[in-house]
Amino acid sequence: MNLHGKTIVITGTSSGIGAEVARLARFHGAKVIGMDRNDPVVTLDDFVKADLGTPAAIDTAVAQLPQRIDALCNIAGVPGTADGELVARVNYLGLRHLTERVLARMPRSSSIVNVASILGAEWPLRLDAHKELAATQSFEDGAHWLRDHPVPQATCYQYFKEALIVWNATQSQEWFMGKGVRMNCVAPGPVFTPILGDFVTMLGQERIQADAHRMLRPGFADEIAPVVAWLCSDAARWVSGVNIPVDGGLASTYL
Repeated sequence: MNLHGKTIVITGTSSGIGAEVARLARFHGAKVIGMDRNDPVVTLDDFVKADLGTPAAIDTAVAQLPQRIDALCNIAGVPGTADGELVARVNYLGLRHLTERVLARMPRSSSIVNVASILGAEWPLRLDAHKELAATQSFEDGAHWLRDHPVPQATCYQYFKEALIVWNATQSQEWFMGKGVRMNCVAPGPVFTPILGDFVTMLGQERIQADAHRMLRPGFADEIAPVVAWLCSDAARWVSGVNIPVDGGLASTYL
């Protein structure tokens, strides 16, 4: 894997998967610019502190980025224990807004990687709704659609990871065909990160115990990072529009 000469913007570099992707990308030669609301915990080539839940803050942050960006890794997110509106704004609407703004600075052969979740696997059950949301034209249009189609707090995290997977699939080919920019998702299973406890609280002990036999253990952030970094590389130049589970085989146990 060679990332030499590439400029990569990574959100969520203050912890977990984002920090590991930043570390790995720099090791493989990339110039890494981090974005987060908290200070970074790894060495970066540049850093932009940003609240990724409002379009104005995102626009201000994008104005501080270089004119050429070779890859964007959308890793920042909030857990389902947060307020449902915040989950929508950060994990979906803000991610989409940031991606659309950065896209204008991405040359052909660039890559976008979205970190979804194995919890988004039930997207086919709500496909029509997710396609309607994906078709909204702006952050505010999406927020308005969600006001008319409220998402229960208990399942908001899963819902917006499903929505992200669907948006990734429905939008990716247009950008690949028209701009030569690839977009893919990575869907981790449970990962040892600072918000793992929030997932236990969100899902409840009954669900956690029911799934415990399905996997060897939760993953480590450095087991997810190589897949994200590979998707940024030219080695993945013919991979676009897919959602790759990185979950120790957890998804396969539901077949």
